[in-house]
Amino acid sequence: MKNIIKIIKSFLILATLFLAISGCNKFLDRKPLTATLNDLNQGALEAQSLTLYSTLRNYAGFSTLPWIDFNSIRDDDAQKGSSLTDGAEINAEFETFQYTKDDWATNTYWNDHYYMINLCNKELYWADSLKLKDQASLRNVGEAHFFRAYSYFELVKAYGGYIPKFDYYYTDPKLGIQPNASATGDPTIIYALIDRDLDSASKLLPLDWKVAGTNRYPGRLTSGAANALWAQTYLFRQQWSKVVSLCNTIINSGEYALATNFTDIWKDGLNAVGKNGPESIFEMQAWVGANGTNYNGVPWGTSQNVRQGGADVSWNLGWGWNTPTDVLNSAWDNSDPRKSMTILYSGQFDGGPATGGYGATLPPYNPGTALDQKYWNKKVYSDPAMRQFTGEINGSGGADWINKRIIRYADVILMLAEAANETGDGATAEAMLEQIRARARGSNASILPHVAFANQAQMRQAIKNERRWEFAMEGERFYDLVRWGDANNVLSGLGYTPRCQYYPIPQKAIDLSGGVLKQNPNW
Repeated sequence: MKNIIKIIKSFLILATLFLAISGCNKFLDRKPLTATLNDLNQGALEAQSLTLYSTLRNYAGFSTLPWIDFNSIRDDDAQKGSSLTDGAEINAEFETFQYTKDDWATNTYWNDHYYMINLCNKELYWADSLKLKDQASLRNVGEAHFFRAYSYFELVKAYGGYIPKFDYYYTDPKLGIQPNASATGDPTIIYALIDRDLDSASKLLPLDWKVAGTNRYPGRLTSGAANALWAQTYLFRQQWSKVVSLCNTIINSGEYALATNFTDIWKDGLNAVGKNGPESIFEMQAWVGANGTNYNGVPWGTSQNVRQGGADVSWNLGWGWNTPTDVLNSAWDNSDPRKSMTILYSGQFDGGPATGGYGATLPPYNPGTALDQKYWNKKVYSDPAMRQFTGEINGSGGADWINKRIIRYADVILMLAEAANETGDGATAEAMLEQIRARARGSNASILPHVAFANQAQMRQAIKNERRWEFAMEGERFYDLVRWGDANNVLSGLGYTPRCQYYPIPQKAIDLSGGVLKQNPNW
C-alpha cells in the first residue's frame, strides 16, 4: 500500500512552505437531496471551510496508513497487518520502535498536518481582512479554529513541543521557516494556541446543523466537537477539573447519547444506521454510490479490511492493515461481547448480525497463500450488500464508504469517569464507568458486573481497562499508555524506551529550514 499512497499524491516535507491554494475540493459528504446551501445561510468563507473537510478526508496523514502507523500500531493491541512484504519497513519503525527520520509515512504525517494548518491560517487571515461578522461566516471561522487545534494536538502528541508554531498566513516562503516552539520539548506554547483555538471554536460553532429539525449536513463541526477535543487536550495535561467541566457541558447539551448496541456504531451498509448516529460527536464522512457513482470515498475502511493473497480473491476486501494482536486476543475476556464485535477471526464464522457480522465464514489463516493474518479489525468489516451496491467487490477500493469515527460520546463518558476519579469524586466515576459497561453488557446480567468504587487506585485501573476494551483498534491505546506513564512498562518488550514517546522530526523538514528547526535532542 506504500506504493499506492505514493502514486495517489506526491508530497513536500515541510508543508508550511506551501503557498496558499484556493478553490474547493469535494465536499465532506454527499449533499442531502432535500438540502441546499441556501438552507444554511452560506458564509463568505464557505469554500475555504469545505476545503478543510476535504483535506481531512483526502490526505493520508488524517485518513489512512500514516495515521494508523502513528496512532494505532505502536501499541500492544494492534499491528501493521497485511502481508509481510507490504510496507515491511513499518514493522521496524512503529512496531519495534526503531524510529526513522526519513520515510514516506512519517514525512506524510508531518506534511499533511502542516498543510491543514496553513489552510486554516489562510481562512482566518481572510476572515480578519474582510472583517466578517455575520453568523454564517463566524461559523466558518470556528471551523478553521477547530481544524488548526486538531492538527496541532495530533502533532504535539507525536512530537511534543519540538514542533514549530505557525499561527499566521503568509505568501513569502521565508516566513514559513520557524524554530522549534520549545528547545526542550515543553508543549506549553503549542497548548496555549490550542486553547485559544478551541475557546473560539466552542463559541462560534453551532450546537447542531439542524434545519426544521433535520440535520442537513451530518459530520459538520459543532460546539460539542470543539468541547470534546478540548477535553481530550486537558486530559493529556491532567487538568482534571477542566475535563470535568467540559464533559458535563457536552452531556448537559442533550445532543448525544450512547448507541443502544455497540454493533450499531459500526454499521456502514446500505441503511448506514451507524453513520452519524446518536454517539457521533465528530466523524469523517465517506460515501460511494451505486456502481461507484457519486463517489466521495475515503480509504479508511479499505486500508483495514480483509486482505487475501493467492489466486482466490473472493475475500480480498482491502489492504489488511491495523490488525489485532495475539496479546489483545489473549488478554480480552471472552465474556465481554465487545471482543467478538471487534476481532474478526480468519477461518471462523463472523458471528452474524448479533456481533456485527454478515453470516459468512472467512477462509483459514494461511500466510503467503490466502489470508495473511489471524485476526482483522471488525469495526471496519465491510457489508457485502454494500460491496455489491457500489461495485467495490474485491481489491484496493473495497470499503471506501466507511466513515472514520474520530470522536464519539463514549469517550466523553470515560473522560469524565477518569477526571472525576482523579478529583476525588468516586461516585461520578463509578456512575460513568457503569454507563459504558451497561451498554456493553446488554441484557445479559451475568457478565461485566458493576464495578463499585472502593478507592481511587482501584477505580483508576478499572477505567484504564475499560478504555482498552471500548476503544480497541481505534487508535487510542498508545497515547493512553503514554499519558498514564504506563508505556515503558507495557511496551518495553517491543523495544519502547522513554525517548520513544516523541517521534523524531523529519530530517527533510530540518534541511529545508536551513537548520533553523532543530532535531529532538533525544534523536
